[in-house]
Amino acid sequence: MKNIFVTIKKKWILSVVAICLVMPVLAGVFATQKASRPKPEYTIVIDAGHGGRDGGAVGKTTGVSESELNLQFALTLKAVCEEFGIGVVMTRSDMKGLYDENASNKKRSEMEKRREIINSSNADLMISLHMNSFPLSSCEGAYVFYGKGCEEGERLAGSISSSLSKSFDSARKIATIGDYYVLNYSSIPSALVECGFLSNPEEERLLASEQYQKEFCYSLLAGILSYFEMR
Repeated sequence: MKNIFVTIKKKWILSVVAICLVMPVLAGVFATQKASRPKPEYTIVIDAGHGGRDGGAVGKTTGVSESELNLQFALTLKAVCEEFGIGVVMTRSDMKGLYDENASNKKRSEMEKRREIINSSNADLMISLHMNSFPLSSCEGAYVFYGKGCEEGERLAGSISSSLSKSFDSARKIATIGDYYVLNYSSIPSALVECGFLSNPEEERLLASEQYQKEFCYSLLAGILSYFEMR
């Protein structure tokens, strides 16, 4: 019995030594592969609305906050974009707010930070993600907005609206002018997407579904890719 344990111990030691020798080689290979990856042809900014103290709208059924869902959709969109080789810049990647804690007007501080990230990104376009809410619980569907006077933003928003309406019957087919800070002060083509209504119990449950989030973001990506083809 003792000889068996000795043999097993020797094999285990040899295995550990082999792993220690191989790991640096593998690390070098992966580093080389990463370094040799071509620069993405396109880069987009994904803006998850709200964050920190500003939770936005709240779902009446599940109690989920708009801020949380915005981030979930943003991270999902990031993942699907990167699958297609599109570079991504995030305005936020966690639940923290973008405002300066010492700012007297935290909302303005947050908006200015978003503008700074967007306009210094050298990206091709920006998508801002939000959730809608309305006193009538029957209201449903995704809405897409663009900034007044921005022709490229209108084309981008129109392409996204068209794609979403083909995938989801409740999505609005035509993009609309929206008076939003991130649209008005963005130096690149931008669209703001209200993904659905948290005030609609059925849609709220869909928005909180991981599967629905993926389907929505793939459709959103299709609209982005269609826009790139039109340029």
